Amino acid sequence: MNTTVNGSSCPSPLNSTAAKIGVTFAYCLIFVVSLVGNSFIGIVVYKTRTLRKPINLFIVNMAMSDLLYPIFVVPLELTASFVDSWPISSSLRLALCKLLPFLAVTSVLVSVQSLLLISVDRFGAVVFPLRSPLISSKSCPFFVLAMWIVAVAVISPYLFALKRVEYLGYLSCEGQWNEAFGEASSLVNQYALALYVVFFYVPIFLLVILYSIIVLKLKLQKIPGVQSDNAEQQRAKRNRNVLQMAIVIVAGFVLSWVPWSIFRLRLLFARESDGTLPCGFYLYYDIAFIISFSSCAINPCICFTFSGNYRQGLKRLLKCSNPV
Repeated sequence: MNTTVNGSSCPSPLNSTAAKIGVTFAYCLIFVVSLVGNSFIGIVVYKTRTLRKPINLFIVNMAMSDLLYPIFVVPLELTASFVDSWPISSSLRLALCKLLPFLAVTSVLVSVQSLLLISVDRFGAVVFPLRSPLISSKSCPFFVLAMWIVAVAVISPYLFALKRVEYLGYLSCEGQWNEAFGEASSLVNQYALALYVVFFYVPIFLLVILYSIIVLKLKLQKIPGVQSDNAEQQRAKRNRNVLQMAIVIVAGFVLSWVPWSIFRLRLLFARESDGTLPCGFYLYYDIAFIISFSSCAINPCICFTFSGNYRQGLKRLLKCSNPV
């Protein structure tokens, strides 16, 4: 397998038998953990009425977006690791060329928006505990629908631009912006940069600011008395536990996607004089690509590790499915 990105063809660092075994194991692990874990998150929240709060509904929304990977993306990426040409019709290949990147990026954009709304919900619960919630449970469906609409609208140009292109005997799925948009294609770099800035780096900056304020607020809170303030103690403890889980989810998402985003920006703005990239850089590409996929499997692991409510819900679910 050769690594082909935007016209540059280099021998893949993952071509050896050992590397292919490692990649296959990684993809299979991501597939199983993501499919099972995210499905369980949705089922547990659906079955547990006390978990139907904004933060958990947004976590379920992330889980549903993450399911796009094990259902659509991972199986075909794993297949592409072993075959240069899928045994399917050319029209279906073109459809997959357009659909898979579209679904993958849609999943990421929905996850980023979900993380932002989770942080807003925690910000309101900790900084303004006596006020009504900034995001109510009734308004959650509206926010969820809006997130998907925004993600689909933002990434829709790729549905028109992506084509199957042959480079040095290898087929690659590339954006043919001139063919799709004519003169407007000159803005493709600005569009891609805006996509990364608005939907990745700015949200990360906002998440850092909001969670810093939340942590500072929790540290400055006075320790309540023993008798009359037990409820306040329990509320503060719950806030800390939920906040810890939310921060770890954000950290896992950022660590999974920052390496890949760096490669994409390098691809856009720092090419060699002939328009290609050094072949050695594609080892980084392969590793960052697999790490980015791991994001869909990390989130359910974090939820079941850091939240006792999720663990209890899972135990009840497993007991109901296997009463013996």
